[in-house]
Amino acid sequence: MSGGYQVYRAALPEVCAADPARMVFTADAGGRCEVFAWDAAAGRARQVTRRARGTLHGAVDRDAHVWWFDEDAHGAGCWRFQPFTGGPDRPGLTDVPPGLPRGLAVSDHGTVAVAAGDGRATTVHVGPRGGRARTVARLPGHVTLTGITPGGRLLALAGADAVTVLTCDGVVRAVLPGGDTGRLWSLGFAPGPDREELLLIREREDGYVLASWRPGSGPTTHDWCAFDTEITARWDADGRSVLVRQDRHGRSTLHRADLTARTLSPVPTPPGTVLDAATRPGGDLHYLWTAAGRPPRLCSTRGTALPELPALPEPFPGTHRDVWTPGPDGPVHSLLSLPDAPRGPVPAVFLVHGGPADHDRDAYDGVVHSLVASGFAVVRVNYRGSTGYGPRWRRAFRDGVGLTQVADLASVRADLVARRLIRADAVGLWGTSWGGYLVLLALGTRPGLWQAGVAVKPVADCAAAYRTTTPALRALDERLFGGTPDEVPERYARSSPIHYAAAVRAPLLVAAATHDAKCPPGQIRAYLAALRAAGVRHAALWLDSGHDGYDGGDHVTVLRRGVVFLDRELRGPAHRRPQTPRSARSGEHHTAEHLTERRRSRAEGHHPQRPARG
Repeated sequence: MSGGYQVYRAALPEVCAADPARMVFTADAGGRCEVFAWDAAAGRARQVTRRARGTLHGAVDRDAHVWWFDEDAHGAGCWRFQPFTGGPDRPGLTDVPPGLPRGLAVSDHGTVAVAAGDGRATTVHVGPRGGRARTVARLPGHVTLTGITPGGRLLALAGADAVTVLTCDGVVRAVLPGGDTGRLWSLGFAPGPDREELLLIREREDGYVLASWRPGSGPTTHDWCAFDTEITARWDADGRSVLVRQDRHGRSTLHRADLTARTLSPVPTPPGTVLDAATRPGGDLHYLWTAAGRPPRLCSTRGTALPELPALPEPFPGTHRDVWTPGPDGPVHSLLSLPDAPRGPVPAVFLVHGGPADHDRDAYDGVVHSLVASGFAVVRVNYRGSTGYGPRWRRAFRDGVGLTQVADLASVRADLVARRLIRADAVGLWGTSWGGYLVLLALGTRPGLWQAGVAVKPVADCAAAYRTTTPALRALDERLFGGTPDEVPERYARSSPIHYAAAVRAPLLVAAATHDAKCPPGQIRAYLAALRAAGVRHAALWLDSGHDGYDGGDHVTVLRRGVVFLDRELRGPAHRRPQTPRSARSGEHHTAEHLTERRRSRAEGHHPQRPARG
């Protein structure tokens, strides 16, 4: 392989080309995330993009053109493409104004559809690859283009409340509502000539079920293919069966559903997490697998050559186990990583996941690696609201937004202290995005429980964030709080960390981004000012990036500052500064945390109409 690249994002190579040996993946190139073309037959990789701020969104179409999203510092831009073997960059469609990426779809015959957001609405454009675009639809709010039929006649668009099927002339063919019992997600059209079958997932009161839609016959719910926890799915190459991935209790399993025979069969994979999977012609299965002590690796059941991920030095530190803590809505599941051969209770860091519609997995994480190697226990809590435990767990917010999750963090802390696994006087918190919000809220509402905190790109003032964030996240806040800040101001105030800033007692490190649209910098500056006014000891680190910055150097800076900060605050200055493992130095520690919207919908079960701060 050329270039000495390292995979920076955990993502299976895109394998949509007619030649299964031609793929596209995203990798680290000099500390930035860039798009590469991978020729499996030759065993060679070629770097396609070289952008100053990096490139994350990439794809390959059936004719093996490589696509990527050329965006500015605020995330707005246009799709571009070039031939697989190299050549000049060309705009995917001309006359398309820059916008936020809301989906790309290319038919088997080169018809291109792109959706772009402007903060208020989503516009859909259609045209021949490289040709002039025509606008076919403009829909209010955050809508995602999820597919085009192979023949290029129909488009699928997923919104917050329904899936809409349009012709490429903008004529509405069907509107599929989620219904009273749950939501509906669109996962793309079946491959193959003359196929116009759309894959769907329907949420019910107690689980999730596979569904599909065809012109003329309408939607079909496949009741024989139901699951008790979250799933995502993608069509097999034959267009008749579907590969289903279930997220359950921090791990994942694969199943193959034959829609004609109405059968569901397990697909063997090692225990852990399958981050992405796809079947290929001839029955080959490509999947990206990891576990807590095993970094991600690409696997092929038929021995197809795939890009080799960078090797990490073994052995990996620590032991990993599951902990279940009793709770009012059922037991709370945590993934506990302990240093090797601990002598009694040890200092601990609660690594708090974001979302809130996300969960911690039995998967490798370079932050966990760094902290465990430094002598900390790491606790990853799948609090109420997390995915992977079913719809009822997702909706369990009995104490209010954020406060319910903080209650779960506190109960797990008490459980681990009672078991003499962690020290009661040396417990820290670390979270990013919505996880950073929970760190701030926990420090302010339960100040006696924590001795330090690291909050990265957090929500600090729920009402102020609502007024300055994206429309999709405003809609998410309205669902969580039951209204806008003007309609239910007391709920926003009660759940806002800034309301409790003066009560914080533990030292705090806050890292924020100057171009962050999801957790805007203004509300973080106001929170820091409240800390200063209250005399709370804290430090601030500002990054010149957006919410999902693609520069590995920024992630490494935060990791180093965070580990050193927690080492000093939880164990004192006598301890030697911890060494950052090579995985973290390369930026690989964010493999499972910052997937693209496209990757979330296909690999992580996060569907485009369910936005999350991360």
